[in-house]
Formats: sequence, structure tokens, C-alpha cells
Amino acid sequence: MTGTVRHSFIEVNGVKLHIAEQGEGPLVLLLHGFPESWYSWRHQLGPLAAAGYRVVAPDQRGYARSEQPSAIDSYSLLHLTGDVIGLIHALGEERAVVIGHDWGAPVAWVTAMLRPDVVRGVGGLSVPPVLPAGLMPLSVSRERYGDRFYQVHFQQPGLADAELARDVPSAFRRILFGGSGDSPSAQTGPPGPWTVPDNGSLLDAMPEPEALPAWLTEADIKAFATDYAGHGDRAFTGGLNWYRNIDRNWELLAPFHGRRIDMPALFAAGDRDMVIGLRGADDTLRHVEQMAPRLHSSTILPGCGHWTQQERPDDVNALLLDFLAQLPSSR
Repeated sequence: MTGTVRHSFIEVNGVKLHIAEQGEGPLVLLLHGFPESWYSWRHQLGPLAAAGYRVVAPDQRGYARSEQPSAIDSYSLLHLTGDVIGLIHALGEERAVVIGHDWGAPVAWVTAMLRPDVVRGVGGLSVPPVLPAGLMPLSVSRERYGDRFYQVHFQQPGLADAELARDVPSAFRRILFGGSGDSPSAQTGPPGPWTVPDNGSLLDAMPEPEALPAWLTEADIKAFATDYAGHGDRAFTGGLNWYRNIDRNWELLAPFHGRRIDMPALFAAGDRDMVIGLRGADDTLRHVEQMAPRLHSSTILPGCGHWTQQERPDDVNALLLDFLAQLPSSR
């Protein structure tokens, strides 16, 4: 039986994590990105469960219904990958397939790099594997995109936190629409980097949409905002603290420089995704092939923006199911 989505809490590494779960069978973990939650995988839980998998989508450390440690350095990739391994074992499993989107993709890639004995297959949506530490160092981002690049802007504790928490539903509408393939800036191809306008604030670059696209409803906005409400004016602080560990991740993971992804892998992204625009589709796909020699498939979805599995659920589900079906039948 696939049943309905079950919600529960599991303590992992001293942090209480909320999980959404559906189905029985080999474990598949779905890791969301910023600023999202388990709800980002609402279209994947049922179809994967119906195909015979136990599908678990956690609110990752600091997000939505999960606990939010106060210390910034509690959000390094070693903490985040530790949560993935701890969650797999807390669920009573020894191995799992791990799929991530946006920030969830670096967590998935790095977990696979560090623990190939536990991760039997790995997939990333939107963000390719930048090994060993997930994202480019801040010095590289500053040089390429300037001090107003969003990842640089996020570094000052409290600044972006307040800008985003001022009106949580509005923040979700702006960011989800602004990063999608339906936004005006994406109509001729992937938009440029997200930068803070001169004399403006973070969200000034993403105006309120006049209408939501077909894949996103006000009920969806409410679901995200409601899950974030428990953290009050720190609604986005947990997720922002992930960005505040970018350079620390490079220091901590330096011993793993040169490592690759050793197990079957999947990559998919939209051709209107800002992340693809920063590198270019051809260069991105070549990079993924180099980092993941056992790549099962890499796909660029036409007309799709950054929110891959939300904008194009049927396409993503088909890719995931094909990938899972090709893996050795081992739990």
C-alpha cells in the first residue's frame, strides 16, 4: 500500500527533524533547497511510492517544521550530510538513494562522495556537483558577480533574514515566481545572477507577480508560509546559515579534493534556470559527466526554470522512476 503522506519527527544528531513519508520499499530520500521544505516534493511522493519505494522528504536542519540550531557553524556540509546519514539509519535502513534540488543537491552530491557505502544512487536537480564543498567559494562569486550577488548579500547575519521574514507569503511568491521559467526575465533564456539592486533590498529584484503561473497556487504559497511561521522573525535564518558556511565547507572538506561520485547518478535542470545561465548548459553537462563518471542521464528541460520538480513534475517523475528502475535491486 502506498497510503497517504505520513508526518512525524525524528531526532538526528541532536536536532529534531520533521519528515513527510509515503510508501514502502527501498528508501529514497528527497532533499529540498532554499527557501523550501518537504512540500517542494509534493508531486513526487505519491508516484514514487506507487512504484514501490519508501519515499521520505525531510525539512532539513533549520527549515520549516524542523529545529533551528542557533549557532551559524552548526550548518556546515558535514552537519548536513551527517543528518542524511543519521536519518537513513534512524529510519531503520542501511542504504538509500538520495535526490536533492537546489541546496539539497550539494548535500546529496557530498553525501554520496563521502559515504558511497550508504548512498547507492544519487541525483541532483538544478545544481551540478561542485566537489568537494558544494558551491563555489565566496571569493570566486565576488570576483565574477560582485558584492551584490545574493550569496554574498546573505553573509551578514540578520540582514537578509529580516528582508525575507518581513512578509513571508510575499517572499515566497516573489522568489518562486522570479526564479521560474515563467518570469519575464526568463522568457528569452536563463536569467542572469540574482543581485541586489543599487539602493534597493533583496526582493526588489523580484517584484510581486501579477498572477501566479499554473504550477503554483496561493494554496502552495500558504503551505510554505505556514510551515515557516513557527520560527517567527527567524523564519529564513536556518536556511541562510547554510550560505554562511560556504567558505567553512571548503576548509573542512579540503582533504577530499579530487574525489568524484562513484555510484550511478542523475542530473536534470531547466534551460531557464539561473544556475544553468551562470555556467551555460553545455559546460554544465560536461562538468557533471566529469564529476560523476557513472552518470545514468543528464537532462536539460526546455522552458523550465529553477524549481525543477515543481514546474515540471511529470518530466521529473519520469526521469526519477527510470533512474530508480535501473539501479541494482538492493536496499
